[in-house]
Formats: sequence, structure tokens, C-alpha cells
Amino acid sequence: MISEQLKQEVQDWIKNDPDKKTAGQLTKWLSEENEEELNRCFSGFLQFGTAGLRGALGPGPSCMNRAVVSRTAAGIVSFMKKNNLKSVVIGRDARYGSLDFAQDSAEIFSGAGIKTFVFPRELPTPVLAYAVNRLKADVGIMVTASHNPANDNGYKVYLGGKVKGINFFGSQIISPIDNEISAEISNAELSPTRSDNFEVVSEGIIDDYVEAVASLVAKPNNLKIVYTPLHGVGAETFLKVLKSARFQNPILVEEQSKPDPDFPTTKFPNPEESGVMDLAIKYAEKFDADLVIANDPDADRCAISVKDISGAWRVLRGDEIGVALGMYLIEKGNVKSGSIANSLVSSTLLGKIAASYDINFTETLTGFKWISKVPNLEYGYEEALGYCVDPKAVNDKDGISAAILIAELVDELKGKGKSLDQYLDEIGGKFGFHLTDQISVRVSEANQAITLLDKLLKNPPNNLYGFNLELIEDLFKIEEIKTRGIRMRFAGGIKVIIRPSGTEPKVKCYLEVIRPVKAESEELISHIKEELIKLLS
Repeated sequence: MISEQLKQEVQDWIKNDPDKKTAGQLTKWLSEENEEELNRCFSGFLQFGTAGLRGALGPGPSCMNRAVVSRTAAGIVSFMKKNNLKSVVIGRDARYGSLDFAQDSAEIFSGAGIKTFVFPRELPTPVLAYAVNRLKADVGIMVTASHNPANDNGYKVYLGGKVKGINFFGSQIISPIDNEISAEISNAELSPTRSDNFEVVSEGIIDDYVEAVASLVAKPNNLKIVYTPLHGVGAETFLKVLKSARFQNPILVEEQSKPDPDFPTTKFPNPEESGVMDLAIKYAEKFDADLVIANDPDADRCAISVKDISGAWRVLRGDEIGVALGMYLIEKGNVKSGSIANSLVSSTLLGKIAASYDINFTETLTGFKWISKVPNLEYGYEEALGYCVDPKAVNDKDGISAAILIAELVDELKGKGKSLDQYLDEIGGKFGFHLTDQISVRVSEANQAITLLDKLLKNPPNNLYGFNLELIEDLFKIEEIKTRGIRMRFAGGIKVIIRPSGTEPKVKCYLEVIRPVKAESEELISHIKEELIKLLS
């Protein structure tokens, strides 16, 4: 039996829902007294945090839909007015709902008297981050769920200037601003004034992004590259960049080349997931390619695959790409008086490289919202395939600019008779072989991840594969970190960090093993991973 309180809450929501489809679904469930579905969709307003909004599509306050997005936009308007922010630029990907969510947002911002710019079509997230600075917008909104499954969508928020004493310069929001916006959303108008008095972002801005990325490389490139946008929005922009940079036309993975919100060839369109790049690798084998490049659906991440010494194709870990790009940019002279950075769950190798070159290095909290705040940043990366190679243009991770620089590096190495694997081995020979890996355990609810962390803190493993536990830290109790997670250090140069995912119901475990010989690191990390899987099961 549906309670009178829930019934009234559902009826009130239906009255203010601008979408007849979701309102109709709720009306149907109400008439059927479908308590299970109504409870699921009315279990609290979809949480707004430092990642903005992200969740499954569906009706009611607990899902992503036009009513939730409209209220969120109205809340951001209130925050903007209280902080004298006067302009916004809105981008979107090609997921279900993205066009409607962008349109609703534009109408609400414009209706509130905010100068509003809207992208002309679906485009990559880094183009939005670029446009925030190029247009000198106070706020940026990107409608995207990045690499989440097909039934999800999301709403990322960027700030353009200095707000609350923090210089954002076109980067994602951080605390306490997320909490302030969340409070405004809770008190937002249910039916805000709307207007279509907004401006479409000119093609010139998009072309400027293309030229800025293309200018990162210095000479033509004849590599045979296989490219996949994983059914996302990256292909159009990436192809323009390659053409402007005088690269050879890539071989497109035809089945994945056009935007498709169903992501028919992959359950999880995330190149971190095992098997997601298999189709692209088949293309590489067929065409005897030099390099495989994959962007995630909103093209802010970049994955690559290269041939190993045996000639087999191998997907590189995010830390391997991050370290290779960092070393390459240092050797090119792109990193001089500024800083480089990576997240605390990434490899410790980049910090050691920076120290050897007397370059400032910062370890940050997880996520580009933190990496982008490092003063005078010249390069930053996170192990989750995110790389910022040109912070002055895009102060966020950018899978397109990272891809073109990786291609330049691979081409230069090929000219010297070397491979990217050999380049990484040279780095390992100098600094030690820092092998990293990760484990993801999906949970049904986010609070289950916190329960697992608490259990491990109370009863940590005494050793892993015979290596004794030397230190365990609750990251939430470390003032300069203060984030949910556990860091453990074991004898033998073994580091393990376990934390809940910020965007999905997952527990993520990051491990690093350091050995002077590569084969030793490979063998040890395999055994450590097996023991951690048992521990987290």
C-alpha cells in the first residue's frame, strides 16, 4: 500500500514535471500502486556533488530527467546571482536526454537574464572546457555521463574565473561550492521563467579549439592510426585536429564511429574496462597499424594500444600513458618553471621523474577538479586515462590533445627504431619499474562501499603475499587529503589505496609495485592482485 505521504509527493512532482513522458510514467505507477518503482524514484533528490549530477534516466527526483535538470539549472541560477556571475556556456554529448537537458537549461538561464551560449550540436567535453575560457564565461555546463552505461546521463559544472577566492579558470567545481549549489537547488523555483533568448556558439570557437590542439605538434605524421570514439562524440573533432596537424587519415572503427546512445558494441563504453578496445585491436591487426587510439564517449579520456616486443597488441594502463606523456613533455621543454601533478591514486613515478629534473610536483586528491587547481600547472594526469597537456587552453582532462601528443611521441620513436614499450622500459631502468593495476568491485548501493572500507580499517590484512603491512591510513583523517579511502603500505615497495568511486556504485582498489627488474614487478603485481580480489570479495 502506497502511503499518503508518498502519494502526495508523487502528485506534486507530476504537476511540475515539464516532460509528459516521465509524468505519464509516474501517473501509471500511481494508478497501479507500484510501490517498488515509486519508492525507487522518490528516495531523495539526485545528489549534486563535485561531479555535478550523474545517474540513471527515469522519472522522479532520484533519477536524471527534465524536471531534475530544470530544478538544478534554477539552483545554479540562484548561486550565480548571489555571486555576481553573469554568463554561461552549455555543451552536450549524444546520450538519451542530452538535447532536452541542454535546451531546458538554456531556457532557464536565459529566462533569468543570464547571458547564455549553447553549443550548436553534440561536441566533446574538452571543447566545452575550452569555450568557457575562450568566451570568458562565468559558468560552463556539460550535459554528459562520460563513460557510464547507456541508461545514465549527467550534468557537469565548470567555473570560469575566481569564485570564493578560488581561481577556477575553466575547471570543475569543488567543495564547498558544490554544497552551496546543492542548497540552492533544494530551494529552487519549481517553474522558473524561461526564454529562448540565447546565443548559439559560433563555429569559429570550435575551430579555434581544433587549431589550439593541432598547434601542440610540430610536424606532419604518417603513422597508421586506428581510431574509435566508442559510439561517442569525439570523431568529428578528432578528425579535424588530425587534418589541421597534417597527420595521415586514421582508420576508423566503422561500427563505433558515429554517436549512438545505445553503445551497441559495448556494455560499458569505458576504455578502462577489459575487452572494450578489442574491436579496434582487430582493425589494427587487419591493417597492420602503428597505434590504436580510443576516446571515451565524451572524449575527455584517451586510451591507447601498442605492440609489445612479441608483436602482440597491448592496452596501456593510464599510469603508463601518463608517465610517457610527462617525460616526453619534459624532454620537449614544454614543462619549465611551472608544476606537474597527478592524483594520489596514480603512480608515484612521475613525482620521482619531476624531482630528477628539479621540477615542482604536486600530488592531489582524486579527480581533475583537484589537479586543475594546482598553481601554474603545466601538465597533470590521473590514472583513469585523464591527461591535461595544455592547461592554458583546456584546464581539464582532454582525450583529444593527449591523443595527438601520444601519436607524435610514437612517430618520433618509430623514426629512431624504438617502440613506446621500449621508451617505458628505459624510464623503468632509470627510476625502477613502477607497475600499477586496479580492481573494481561493483556494489548495489554506494553506502556498501563505505561499509567495506570501515570493515577493512577495523580488520586490515597483516600481509599481502608475504609482505608485511607497514602502514595503514584513513585518508579521511588526513587533513590535507580528507577523502573517503584507505592507504596501505607493505614491505617491498607495495602501495594499495581503496576508495569508493565518485561517479559509480563501485569500490576501487589501486595498487603499485616497484622493483628494479620488470619481470619481478609483473610477477609480484599478479600475485598481489589475486590476494586483493579475495580480500574485497
